[in-house]
Amino acid sequence: MARKFFVGGNWKMNGSKKEIDEIVAFLKAGPLDPNVEVVVGVPSIYLSYAKSILPSNVSISGQNTYKVAKGAFTGELSPAMLLDNGIPWVILGHSERRNIFGETDELVAEKVAHALEAGLKVIACIGEKLEEREAGKTEEVVFRQTKAIADKIKSWDNVVLAYEPVWAIGTGKTATPQQAQEVHEKLRQWIAANVSPAVAESLRIIYGGSVTAGNAKELAKEKDIDGFLVGGASLKPDFVQIVNAKQ
Repeated sequence: MARKFFVGGNWKMNGSKKEIDEIVAFLKAGPLDPNVEVVVGVPSIYLSYAKSILPSNVSISGQNTYKVAKGAFTGELSPAMLLDNGIPWVILGHSERRNIFGETDELVAEKVAHALEAGLKVIACIGEKLEEREAGKTEEVVFRQTKAIADKIKSWDNVVLAYEPVWAIGTGKTATPQQAQEVHEKLRQWIAANVSPAVAESLRIIYGGSVTAGNAKELAKEKDIDGFLVGGASLKPDFVQIVNAKQ
């Protein structure tokens, strides 16, 4: 079964209604490759607004949820709340959540498990820091992060795994297509050995880390790269070219 190419746009803590109108205008103008699944991750306060104006060929995602359905967790959102507002996706374990807000592998895994059980689809992020890569620990780190998730979830059907080398996020540094492919291939081998060959075959593993219109086509040619999770470039018209990288 061919894996459907997937491009996520993570708006992070950016946007106003005016800016969202501008993003929606270029998404509607497109044209977007109909063979690509496109999802945008929107700040929670703008989810309903963005959903009301996004074209039907672009889905919408929250950027975070907590590990339980409700309770005394001021400032948090639950998967149930996203679903109640017609939001089908959530991004979890992003390196900014891990490294700025101190989310552990364990917490990320618990959040992923609860989101899936509640009925959300999850873009689950993993990736190593620069010092970890330089110390030759890339595989150790990404396998550890993936294992934490694998240990907690029952099914990978609604998961997209995003490999994001932290040293390449917002730095302008990008893993070369070969570097990215190497990690994606190793991840797929790990999943085949530790989860199942069927999951390894069907799971979409996407790349994030300074993806641009300039490098997307080369990255998209690699056999184990099934799409992208795009940060800053998803706020600009260039995002359309990234979505269309396979054309």
